[in-house]
Amino acid sequence: MKKYNFNPGPSVLPEFTIKNTAEAILNLNGTGLSIMEISHRSKDFEAILKESKELMRELLDIPAGYSIIFLQGGASMQFAMIPSNFLNTKAAYLDSGSWASKAVKEARLFGEVIVVASSKEQNYTFIPKGYTIPADADYFHITTNNTIYGTELKTDISSPVPLIADASSDILSRPMDVSKYAMIYGGAQKNLGPAGVSFAIIKDSLLEKITRKMPTMLNYKTFVDNDSLYNTPPCVSIYSCLQTMKWLKDLGGLKAIHKINNEKADMLYNEIDRNKLFVSPLSEQADRSIMNVVFVFKPEYKELEEKFMELTKSKGIVGIKGHRSVGGFRASIYNALSIEGVQTLVQAMKEFEAQV
Repeated sequence: MKKYNFNPGPSVLPEFTIKNTAEAILNLNGTGLSIMEISHRSKDFEAILKESKELMRELLDIPAGYSIIFLQGGASMQFAMIPSNFLNTKAAYLDSGSWASKAVKEARLFGEVIVVASSKEQNYTFIPKGYTIPADADYFHITTNNTIYGTELKTDISSPVPLIADASSDILSRPMDVSKYAMIYGGAQKNLGPAGVSFAIIKDSLLEKITRKMPTMLNYKTFVDNDSLYNTPPCVSIYSCLQTMKWLKDLGGLKAIHKINNEKADMLYNEIDRNKLFVSPLSEQADRSIMNVVFVFKPEYKELEEKFMELTKSKGIVGIKGHRSVGGFRASIYNALSIEGVQTLVQAMKEFEAQV
């Protein structure tokens, strides 16, 4: 049976990425060696790293004056690295979900943190708006997509201070105006590649603001100055990210994938709104994520959850159980999730409605 992977992360990857990575694990480019065992200082891996950065720069149209680095520790490590590097007086944060809240917690270990707005009291059912960014903050931190709650900041906001964005789960899903950001970062395992590597796109002028002494491995300059090769990087994960970016380029780039992603999201949200059994828990439709679609049974049908899960499983649908803090269902429809997969889920929802 064909499987449709809606897992929130680690998540679906393009077949192109899986096939090419599998081949490279057996034999990289005819070298007779596996990507798992080549030296990270070899010409073969240097070429992989170089192409990965060039392709990310091309896809996102990253202007001059920005460095791209690959790190380990995931986005969670960078929750601490960012304030360690850049919080000198105070920092401002937008609290729009669980991961944003975790970033705030880490930053408070390093100095004063201003939460400009939060939707926590409303269970993060919308993206906060109408806030003021302190003009004297060292930086303003946002989370562009909230995987647990299914909300997304879909525009590139303007900020009077350096703007730093955790884009773990919607990176490369749409065009971005990188020039509005001082830093964009994230883990790869939701929309770019397998777990084990994270990325950061950092404006060079932001690096000049690093003044405190800190451990070598927590200093962004370490990775920029050493081209992500200060220590052994996660070579296989970086190689897989490169394959995903090649796949995206072949599709037509970010404008093309954004169009596909909107089509998938519209298809699923339209069914949620039409179907008598389901409802979106979000309070503002404009904030609905096109990456993570969260929906629940209406109260009068809640006892049918297990039966619906059984039906979806019989259709090859995997990973739609909602996060414990929200309940219900969550369909993560990242770049690599096919339109066919969404159609299969929508058909299952219609079929189940007909049975009730």
